[in-house]
Amino acid sequence: MNQKNQDGQNRDGTSSARERLQAQRIKEKSRARRVRQAVVGGAVVAALAVAGGVAVWVSSGGGSGSTAETAFALPKKASDGNKPAVPVGAPGAHSTLVVWEDFRCPACQQFETGFRPVIHQLQDSGQLKVEYHLATLIDGNAGGSGSLNAGNAALCAQDAGKFRDYHDVLYSHQPPEQQDRFSDKKYLIQLAGKVGGLASPAFTKCVDDGRYDAFVRKSNEAFTSAGFRGTPTVLLNGKDLAQVQGGRVTPAELKKMVLDANKGKQPGKG
Repeated sequence: MNQKNQDGQNRDGTSSARERLQAQRIKEKSRARRVRQAVVGGAVVAALAVAGGVAVWVSSGGGSGSTAETAFALPKKASDGNKPAVPVGAPGAHSTLVVWEDFRCPACQQFETGFRPVIHQLQDSGQLKVEYHLATLIDGNAGGSGSLNAGNAALCAQDAGKFRDYHDVLYSHQPPEQQDRFSDKKYLIQLAGKVGGLASPAFTKCVDDGRYDAFVRKSNEAFTSAGFRGTPTVLLNGKDLAQVQGGRVTPAELKKMVLDANKGKQPGKG
């Protein structure tokens, strides 16, 4: 074999080794993403199985800033205090679902997609009220401001009585996890056009001004202080669903749990 051919084979071998290494790295990254976002047997298992560490965005202690304010702007009907939240559903409902979520979180989007119809049905029938707590976990871990800006925009929608509808639109239009399109306030304002009666100068100003940024930051501080490991964290009547059936709770099972808890009680009104 002449030197030219041998050199060519050496280069080809080195190139092939690099390509194999690169392919392996891509495969490992893809596998890690699939594990985070796994959905098993129709149940949003990963969205609840915090202990298993799958499909839950795990906090590294980051966030999109903090607030030392003792007072901050409060959206209509939102709760104040150390764990500010937005209530949705009849106040008199006997069962309460507490949801800690991040609008950039892929596992939150999976939870919302899988459980939304049942949650809406239970809310509308007076069986369930939901308290939404907003976190900025992805901003802290991946950088950017989309969690904060989307949270503020959702609270601006609350002022117009459109939180639930806009909340659902945000998850239906959630960008890929590596993008931060929700940091673009113009895009958040554009999405308001998909909710009847929401797009208005008042909503636009609220989003542009970041009126409820401090509210979102306070909620994120509460998330961190509570020691939760990831989003979404979902509790029904105080019980963490990640601890029920190993987190393998289906929408139908959630509905049964609520109806069983409410048995013999009148649905909530208002």
